[in-house]
Amino acid sequence: MRISLENAGRRFNREWIFRGVTANLLPGGRYAVLGPNGSGKSTLLSLISGHLSPSEGKVLYQAASGPVQVESVYRHLSFAAPYLDLIEEFSLSEMIDFHFRFKPMDGGMDRHSLVELLGMEKSKHKAIKYFSSGMKQRTRLALACCAATPVLLLDEPTSNLDSQGVQWYEALIEGFAGSKLIVVCSNQPYEYAFCKHYIQITDYK
Repeated sequence: MRISLENAGRRFNREWIFRGVTANLLPGGRYAVLGPNGSGKSTLLSLISGHLSPSEGKVLYQAASGPVQVESVYRHLSFAAPYLDLIEEFSLSEMIDFHFRFKPMDGGMDRHSLVELLGMEKSKHKAIKYFSSGMKQRTRLALACCAATPVLLLDEPTSNLDSQGVQWYEALIEGFAGSKLIVVCSNQPYEYAFCKHYIQITDYK
């Protein structure tokens, strides 16, 4: 999938968060959205994902089969961020089954192999509300990366992960990036070391 931003801007009340963003995000591309905390990185990612509409300009989506309307774009992308809620009453196994009712799982993966990938065999029947913050973040990342969608969006992906968790994240990306278009919002270089293109949000203030 190709995502095109044409002079896109977003404001809240009368304050512009950013404006004039023009970029073509191409299939298989690796893009990092950079900037200090509070600069609007997450807002730009929400525009890219279709969760927010631009206050000016356009965001366009083009799949191999033709244009995709914004209300349908969620079928083509996966999103992981520390602020996205998991269903805390579900066990890990139930969460995996529920998530992949809506999006296909990456080829060769199933619930058992995903639990193994997470290293959470002993916790697969435990309610997610009892997980540590690091376990929850790894679960979010695995659900997003192991979905067979052409677009992967990540916002501060290693939040709440220790050094071992960061290594796990790096291996996850290496194993499941494939030909996906990936966009990472971050100000930590190790989170986006694999990216080749950069969007500096402060250039659009």
